Amino acid sequence: MHFGPDLLILGALFVIAYVLGRLGKTIGLPAIPIYMAVGLLASPNFHFFPLEFVHTEYIELMAVFGLVLLLFNLGLEFDQDEFFSNAGKLIISGGSYIALNMGAGFAFGFMLGWGTREALIVAGITATSSSAIVTKLLIELKRLANPETPMILGVTVVEDIFIAIYLAIVSVVLSGETEIWPVVGKLAVAFLFLIVMFSVARWGGRFVSRLFRTKDDELFTILFFGLAIMFGGIGEILGVTDAIGAFLIGLVLGATRYRNRIEQIAIPLRDVFGAFFFLNFGLGLDPTKFAPVILPVLGAVLMTVVLNAGAGQFVAWLNKLGPRAGINASVILQNRGEFALILATLSLSAGLDERIQPFAGLYVLIMAIMGPILAANSERIANVILRPTRAAKAADAQKHRDPLLDEGIALVAAATAGQDVSLPRADDDSEPTLSTTPRAETAQQESDAGDVDALVEQAMRQSDDFGVRERDSEY
Repeated sequence: MHFGPDLLILGALFVIAYVLGRLGKTIGLPAIPIYMAVGLLASPNFHFFPLEFVHTEYIELMAVFGLVLLLFNLGLEFDQDEFFSNAGKLIISGGSYIALNMGAGFAFGFMLGWGTREALIVAGITATSSSAIVTKLLIELKRLANPETPMILGVTVVEDIFIAIYLAIVSVVLSGETEIWPVVGKLAVAFLFLIVMFSVARWGGRFVSRLFRTKDDELFTILFFGLAIMFGGIGEILGVTDAIGAFLIGLVLGATRYRNRIEQIAIPLRDVFGAFFFLNFGLGLDPTKFAPVILPVLGAVLMTVVLNAGAGQFVAWLNKLGPRAGINASVILQNRGEFALILATLSLSAGLDERIQPFAGLYVLIMAIMGPILAANSERIANVILRPTRAAKAADAQKHRDPLLDEGIALVAAATAGQDVSLPRADDDSEPTLSTTPRAETAQQESDAGDVDALVEQAMRQSDDFGVRERDSEY
């Protein structure tokens, strides 16, 4: 069997993805829509590449590896200590965000009239953010130190757990079972698998670490890659999808002391095979099927933007942050990506309405392009929305003006103008007084009082006695 044409075409596609990715980086686009666009251009609908000579089943297999590694890394990066130390606050913040988006998404799915199971998929597609895009944006926009960043990351942590539970439920719903007890049995198996793996991740990290006692990077890589693929298969056999199996073993390995070493090797593997997943999804898109879903997609985009604006402000309020933090959070969290495509892939394999795939593809393309652009300009958006009037600025400045600062300014102005200044003692409540006596007549007094610096220093010492006003956290 000759693989020359396959290698040539796939290599060319990746080079094109690199070129477009470099161009996309100039305007802040993530890689996901770039890979999807390359796959779309390479699909048989455009005839730009002779993919009829490529064994597409190999691309599909590598796409499965990409899906497994995407979820494996998601579990690997899950911070259990952060979650369990702030579980209550995170669940309230992330849960309220998911509930608002999920409820509206489910209602929107029913309004489309595609079916109940389709509504469940549409709700999942529109409800959760892309952890990969969100994290990259926080790093690239240099916002890791922002006050709202812990809140944003907390929401994504809760979303990761929700994704695991939601995929387990969806996989059972899409299995085709209609009898109640088989459905209950499959749900019980799915949740038992989740509970066992979460328990191992929480309390068994020390024992799992013993498996990785090797300094050989090759054997180390073979082991964790094999575990990721194997548990993906176990998840598929148990009916909770390969993605959840990979996520859970990633969660377990993330609890070991080898987490950082695994990440250093796993992330490049994820990037390569993940590109196959998004490229393969783009290959399955048919632009001729976009027309019937354009209006539903635009409605979903509008709903996502509006809901995230409200949810961002609500979550910011829960965390005692201001409206500016809420705006920054809402524009970053509205990015959608891999989870929406995973759900669309599941719906396709389950034989649901064929409009789900173009709907998810077009929706993710729009959101993954629009989201980073809005996130990069969120500060400007906040300045426009929160811009106070000139009168309000003046009133606010006068309201918050420090009287001790006014005294210091008056003292300096008086000294430079040649006036005599009389400062009250720290224990005296009287106001400082100014004398209009010419400087020539008060030379002896000035020499006793000292120069301007001494006056300012004395004013500062006095302000220390009265206490200095703390800086407003909003500014």
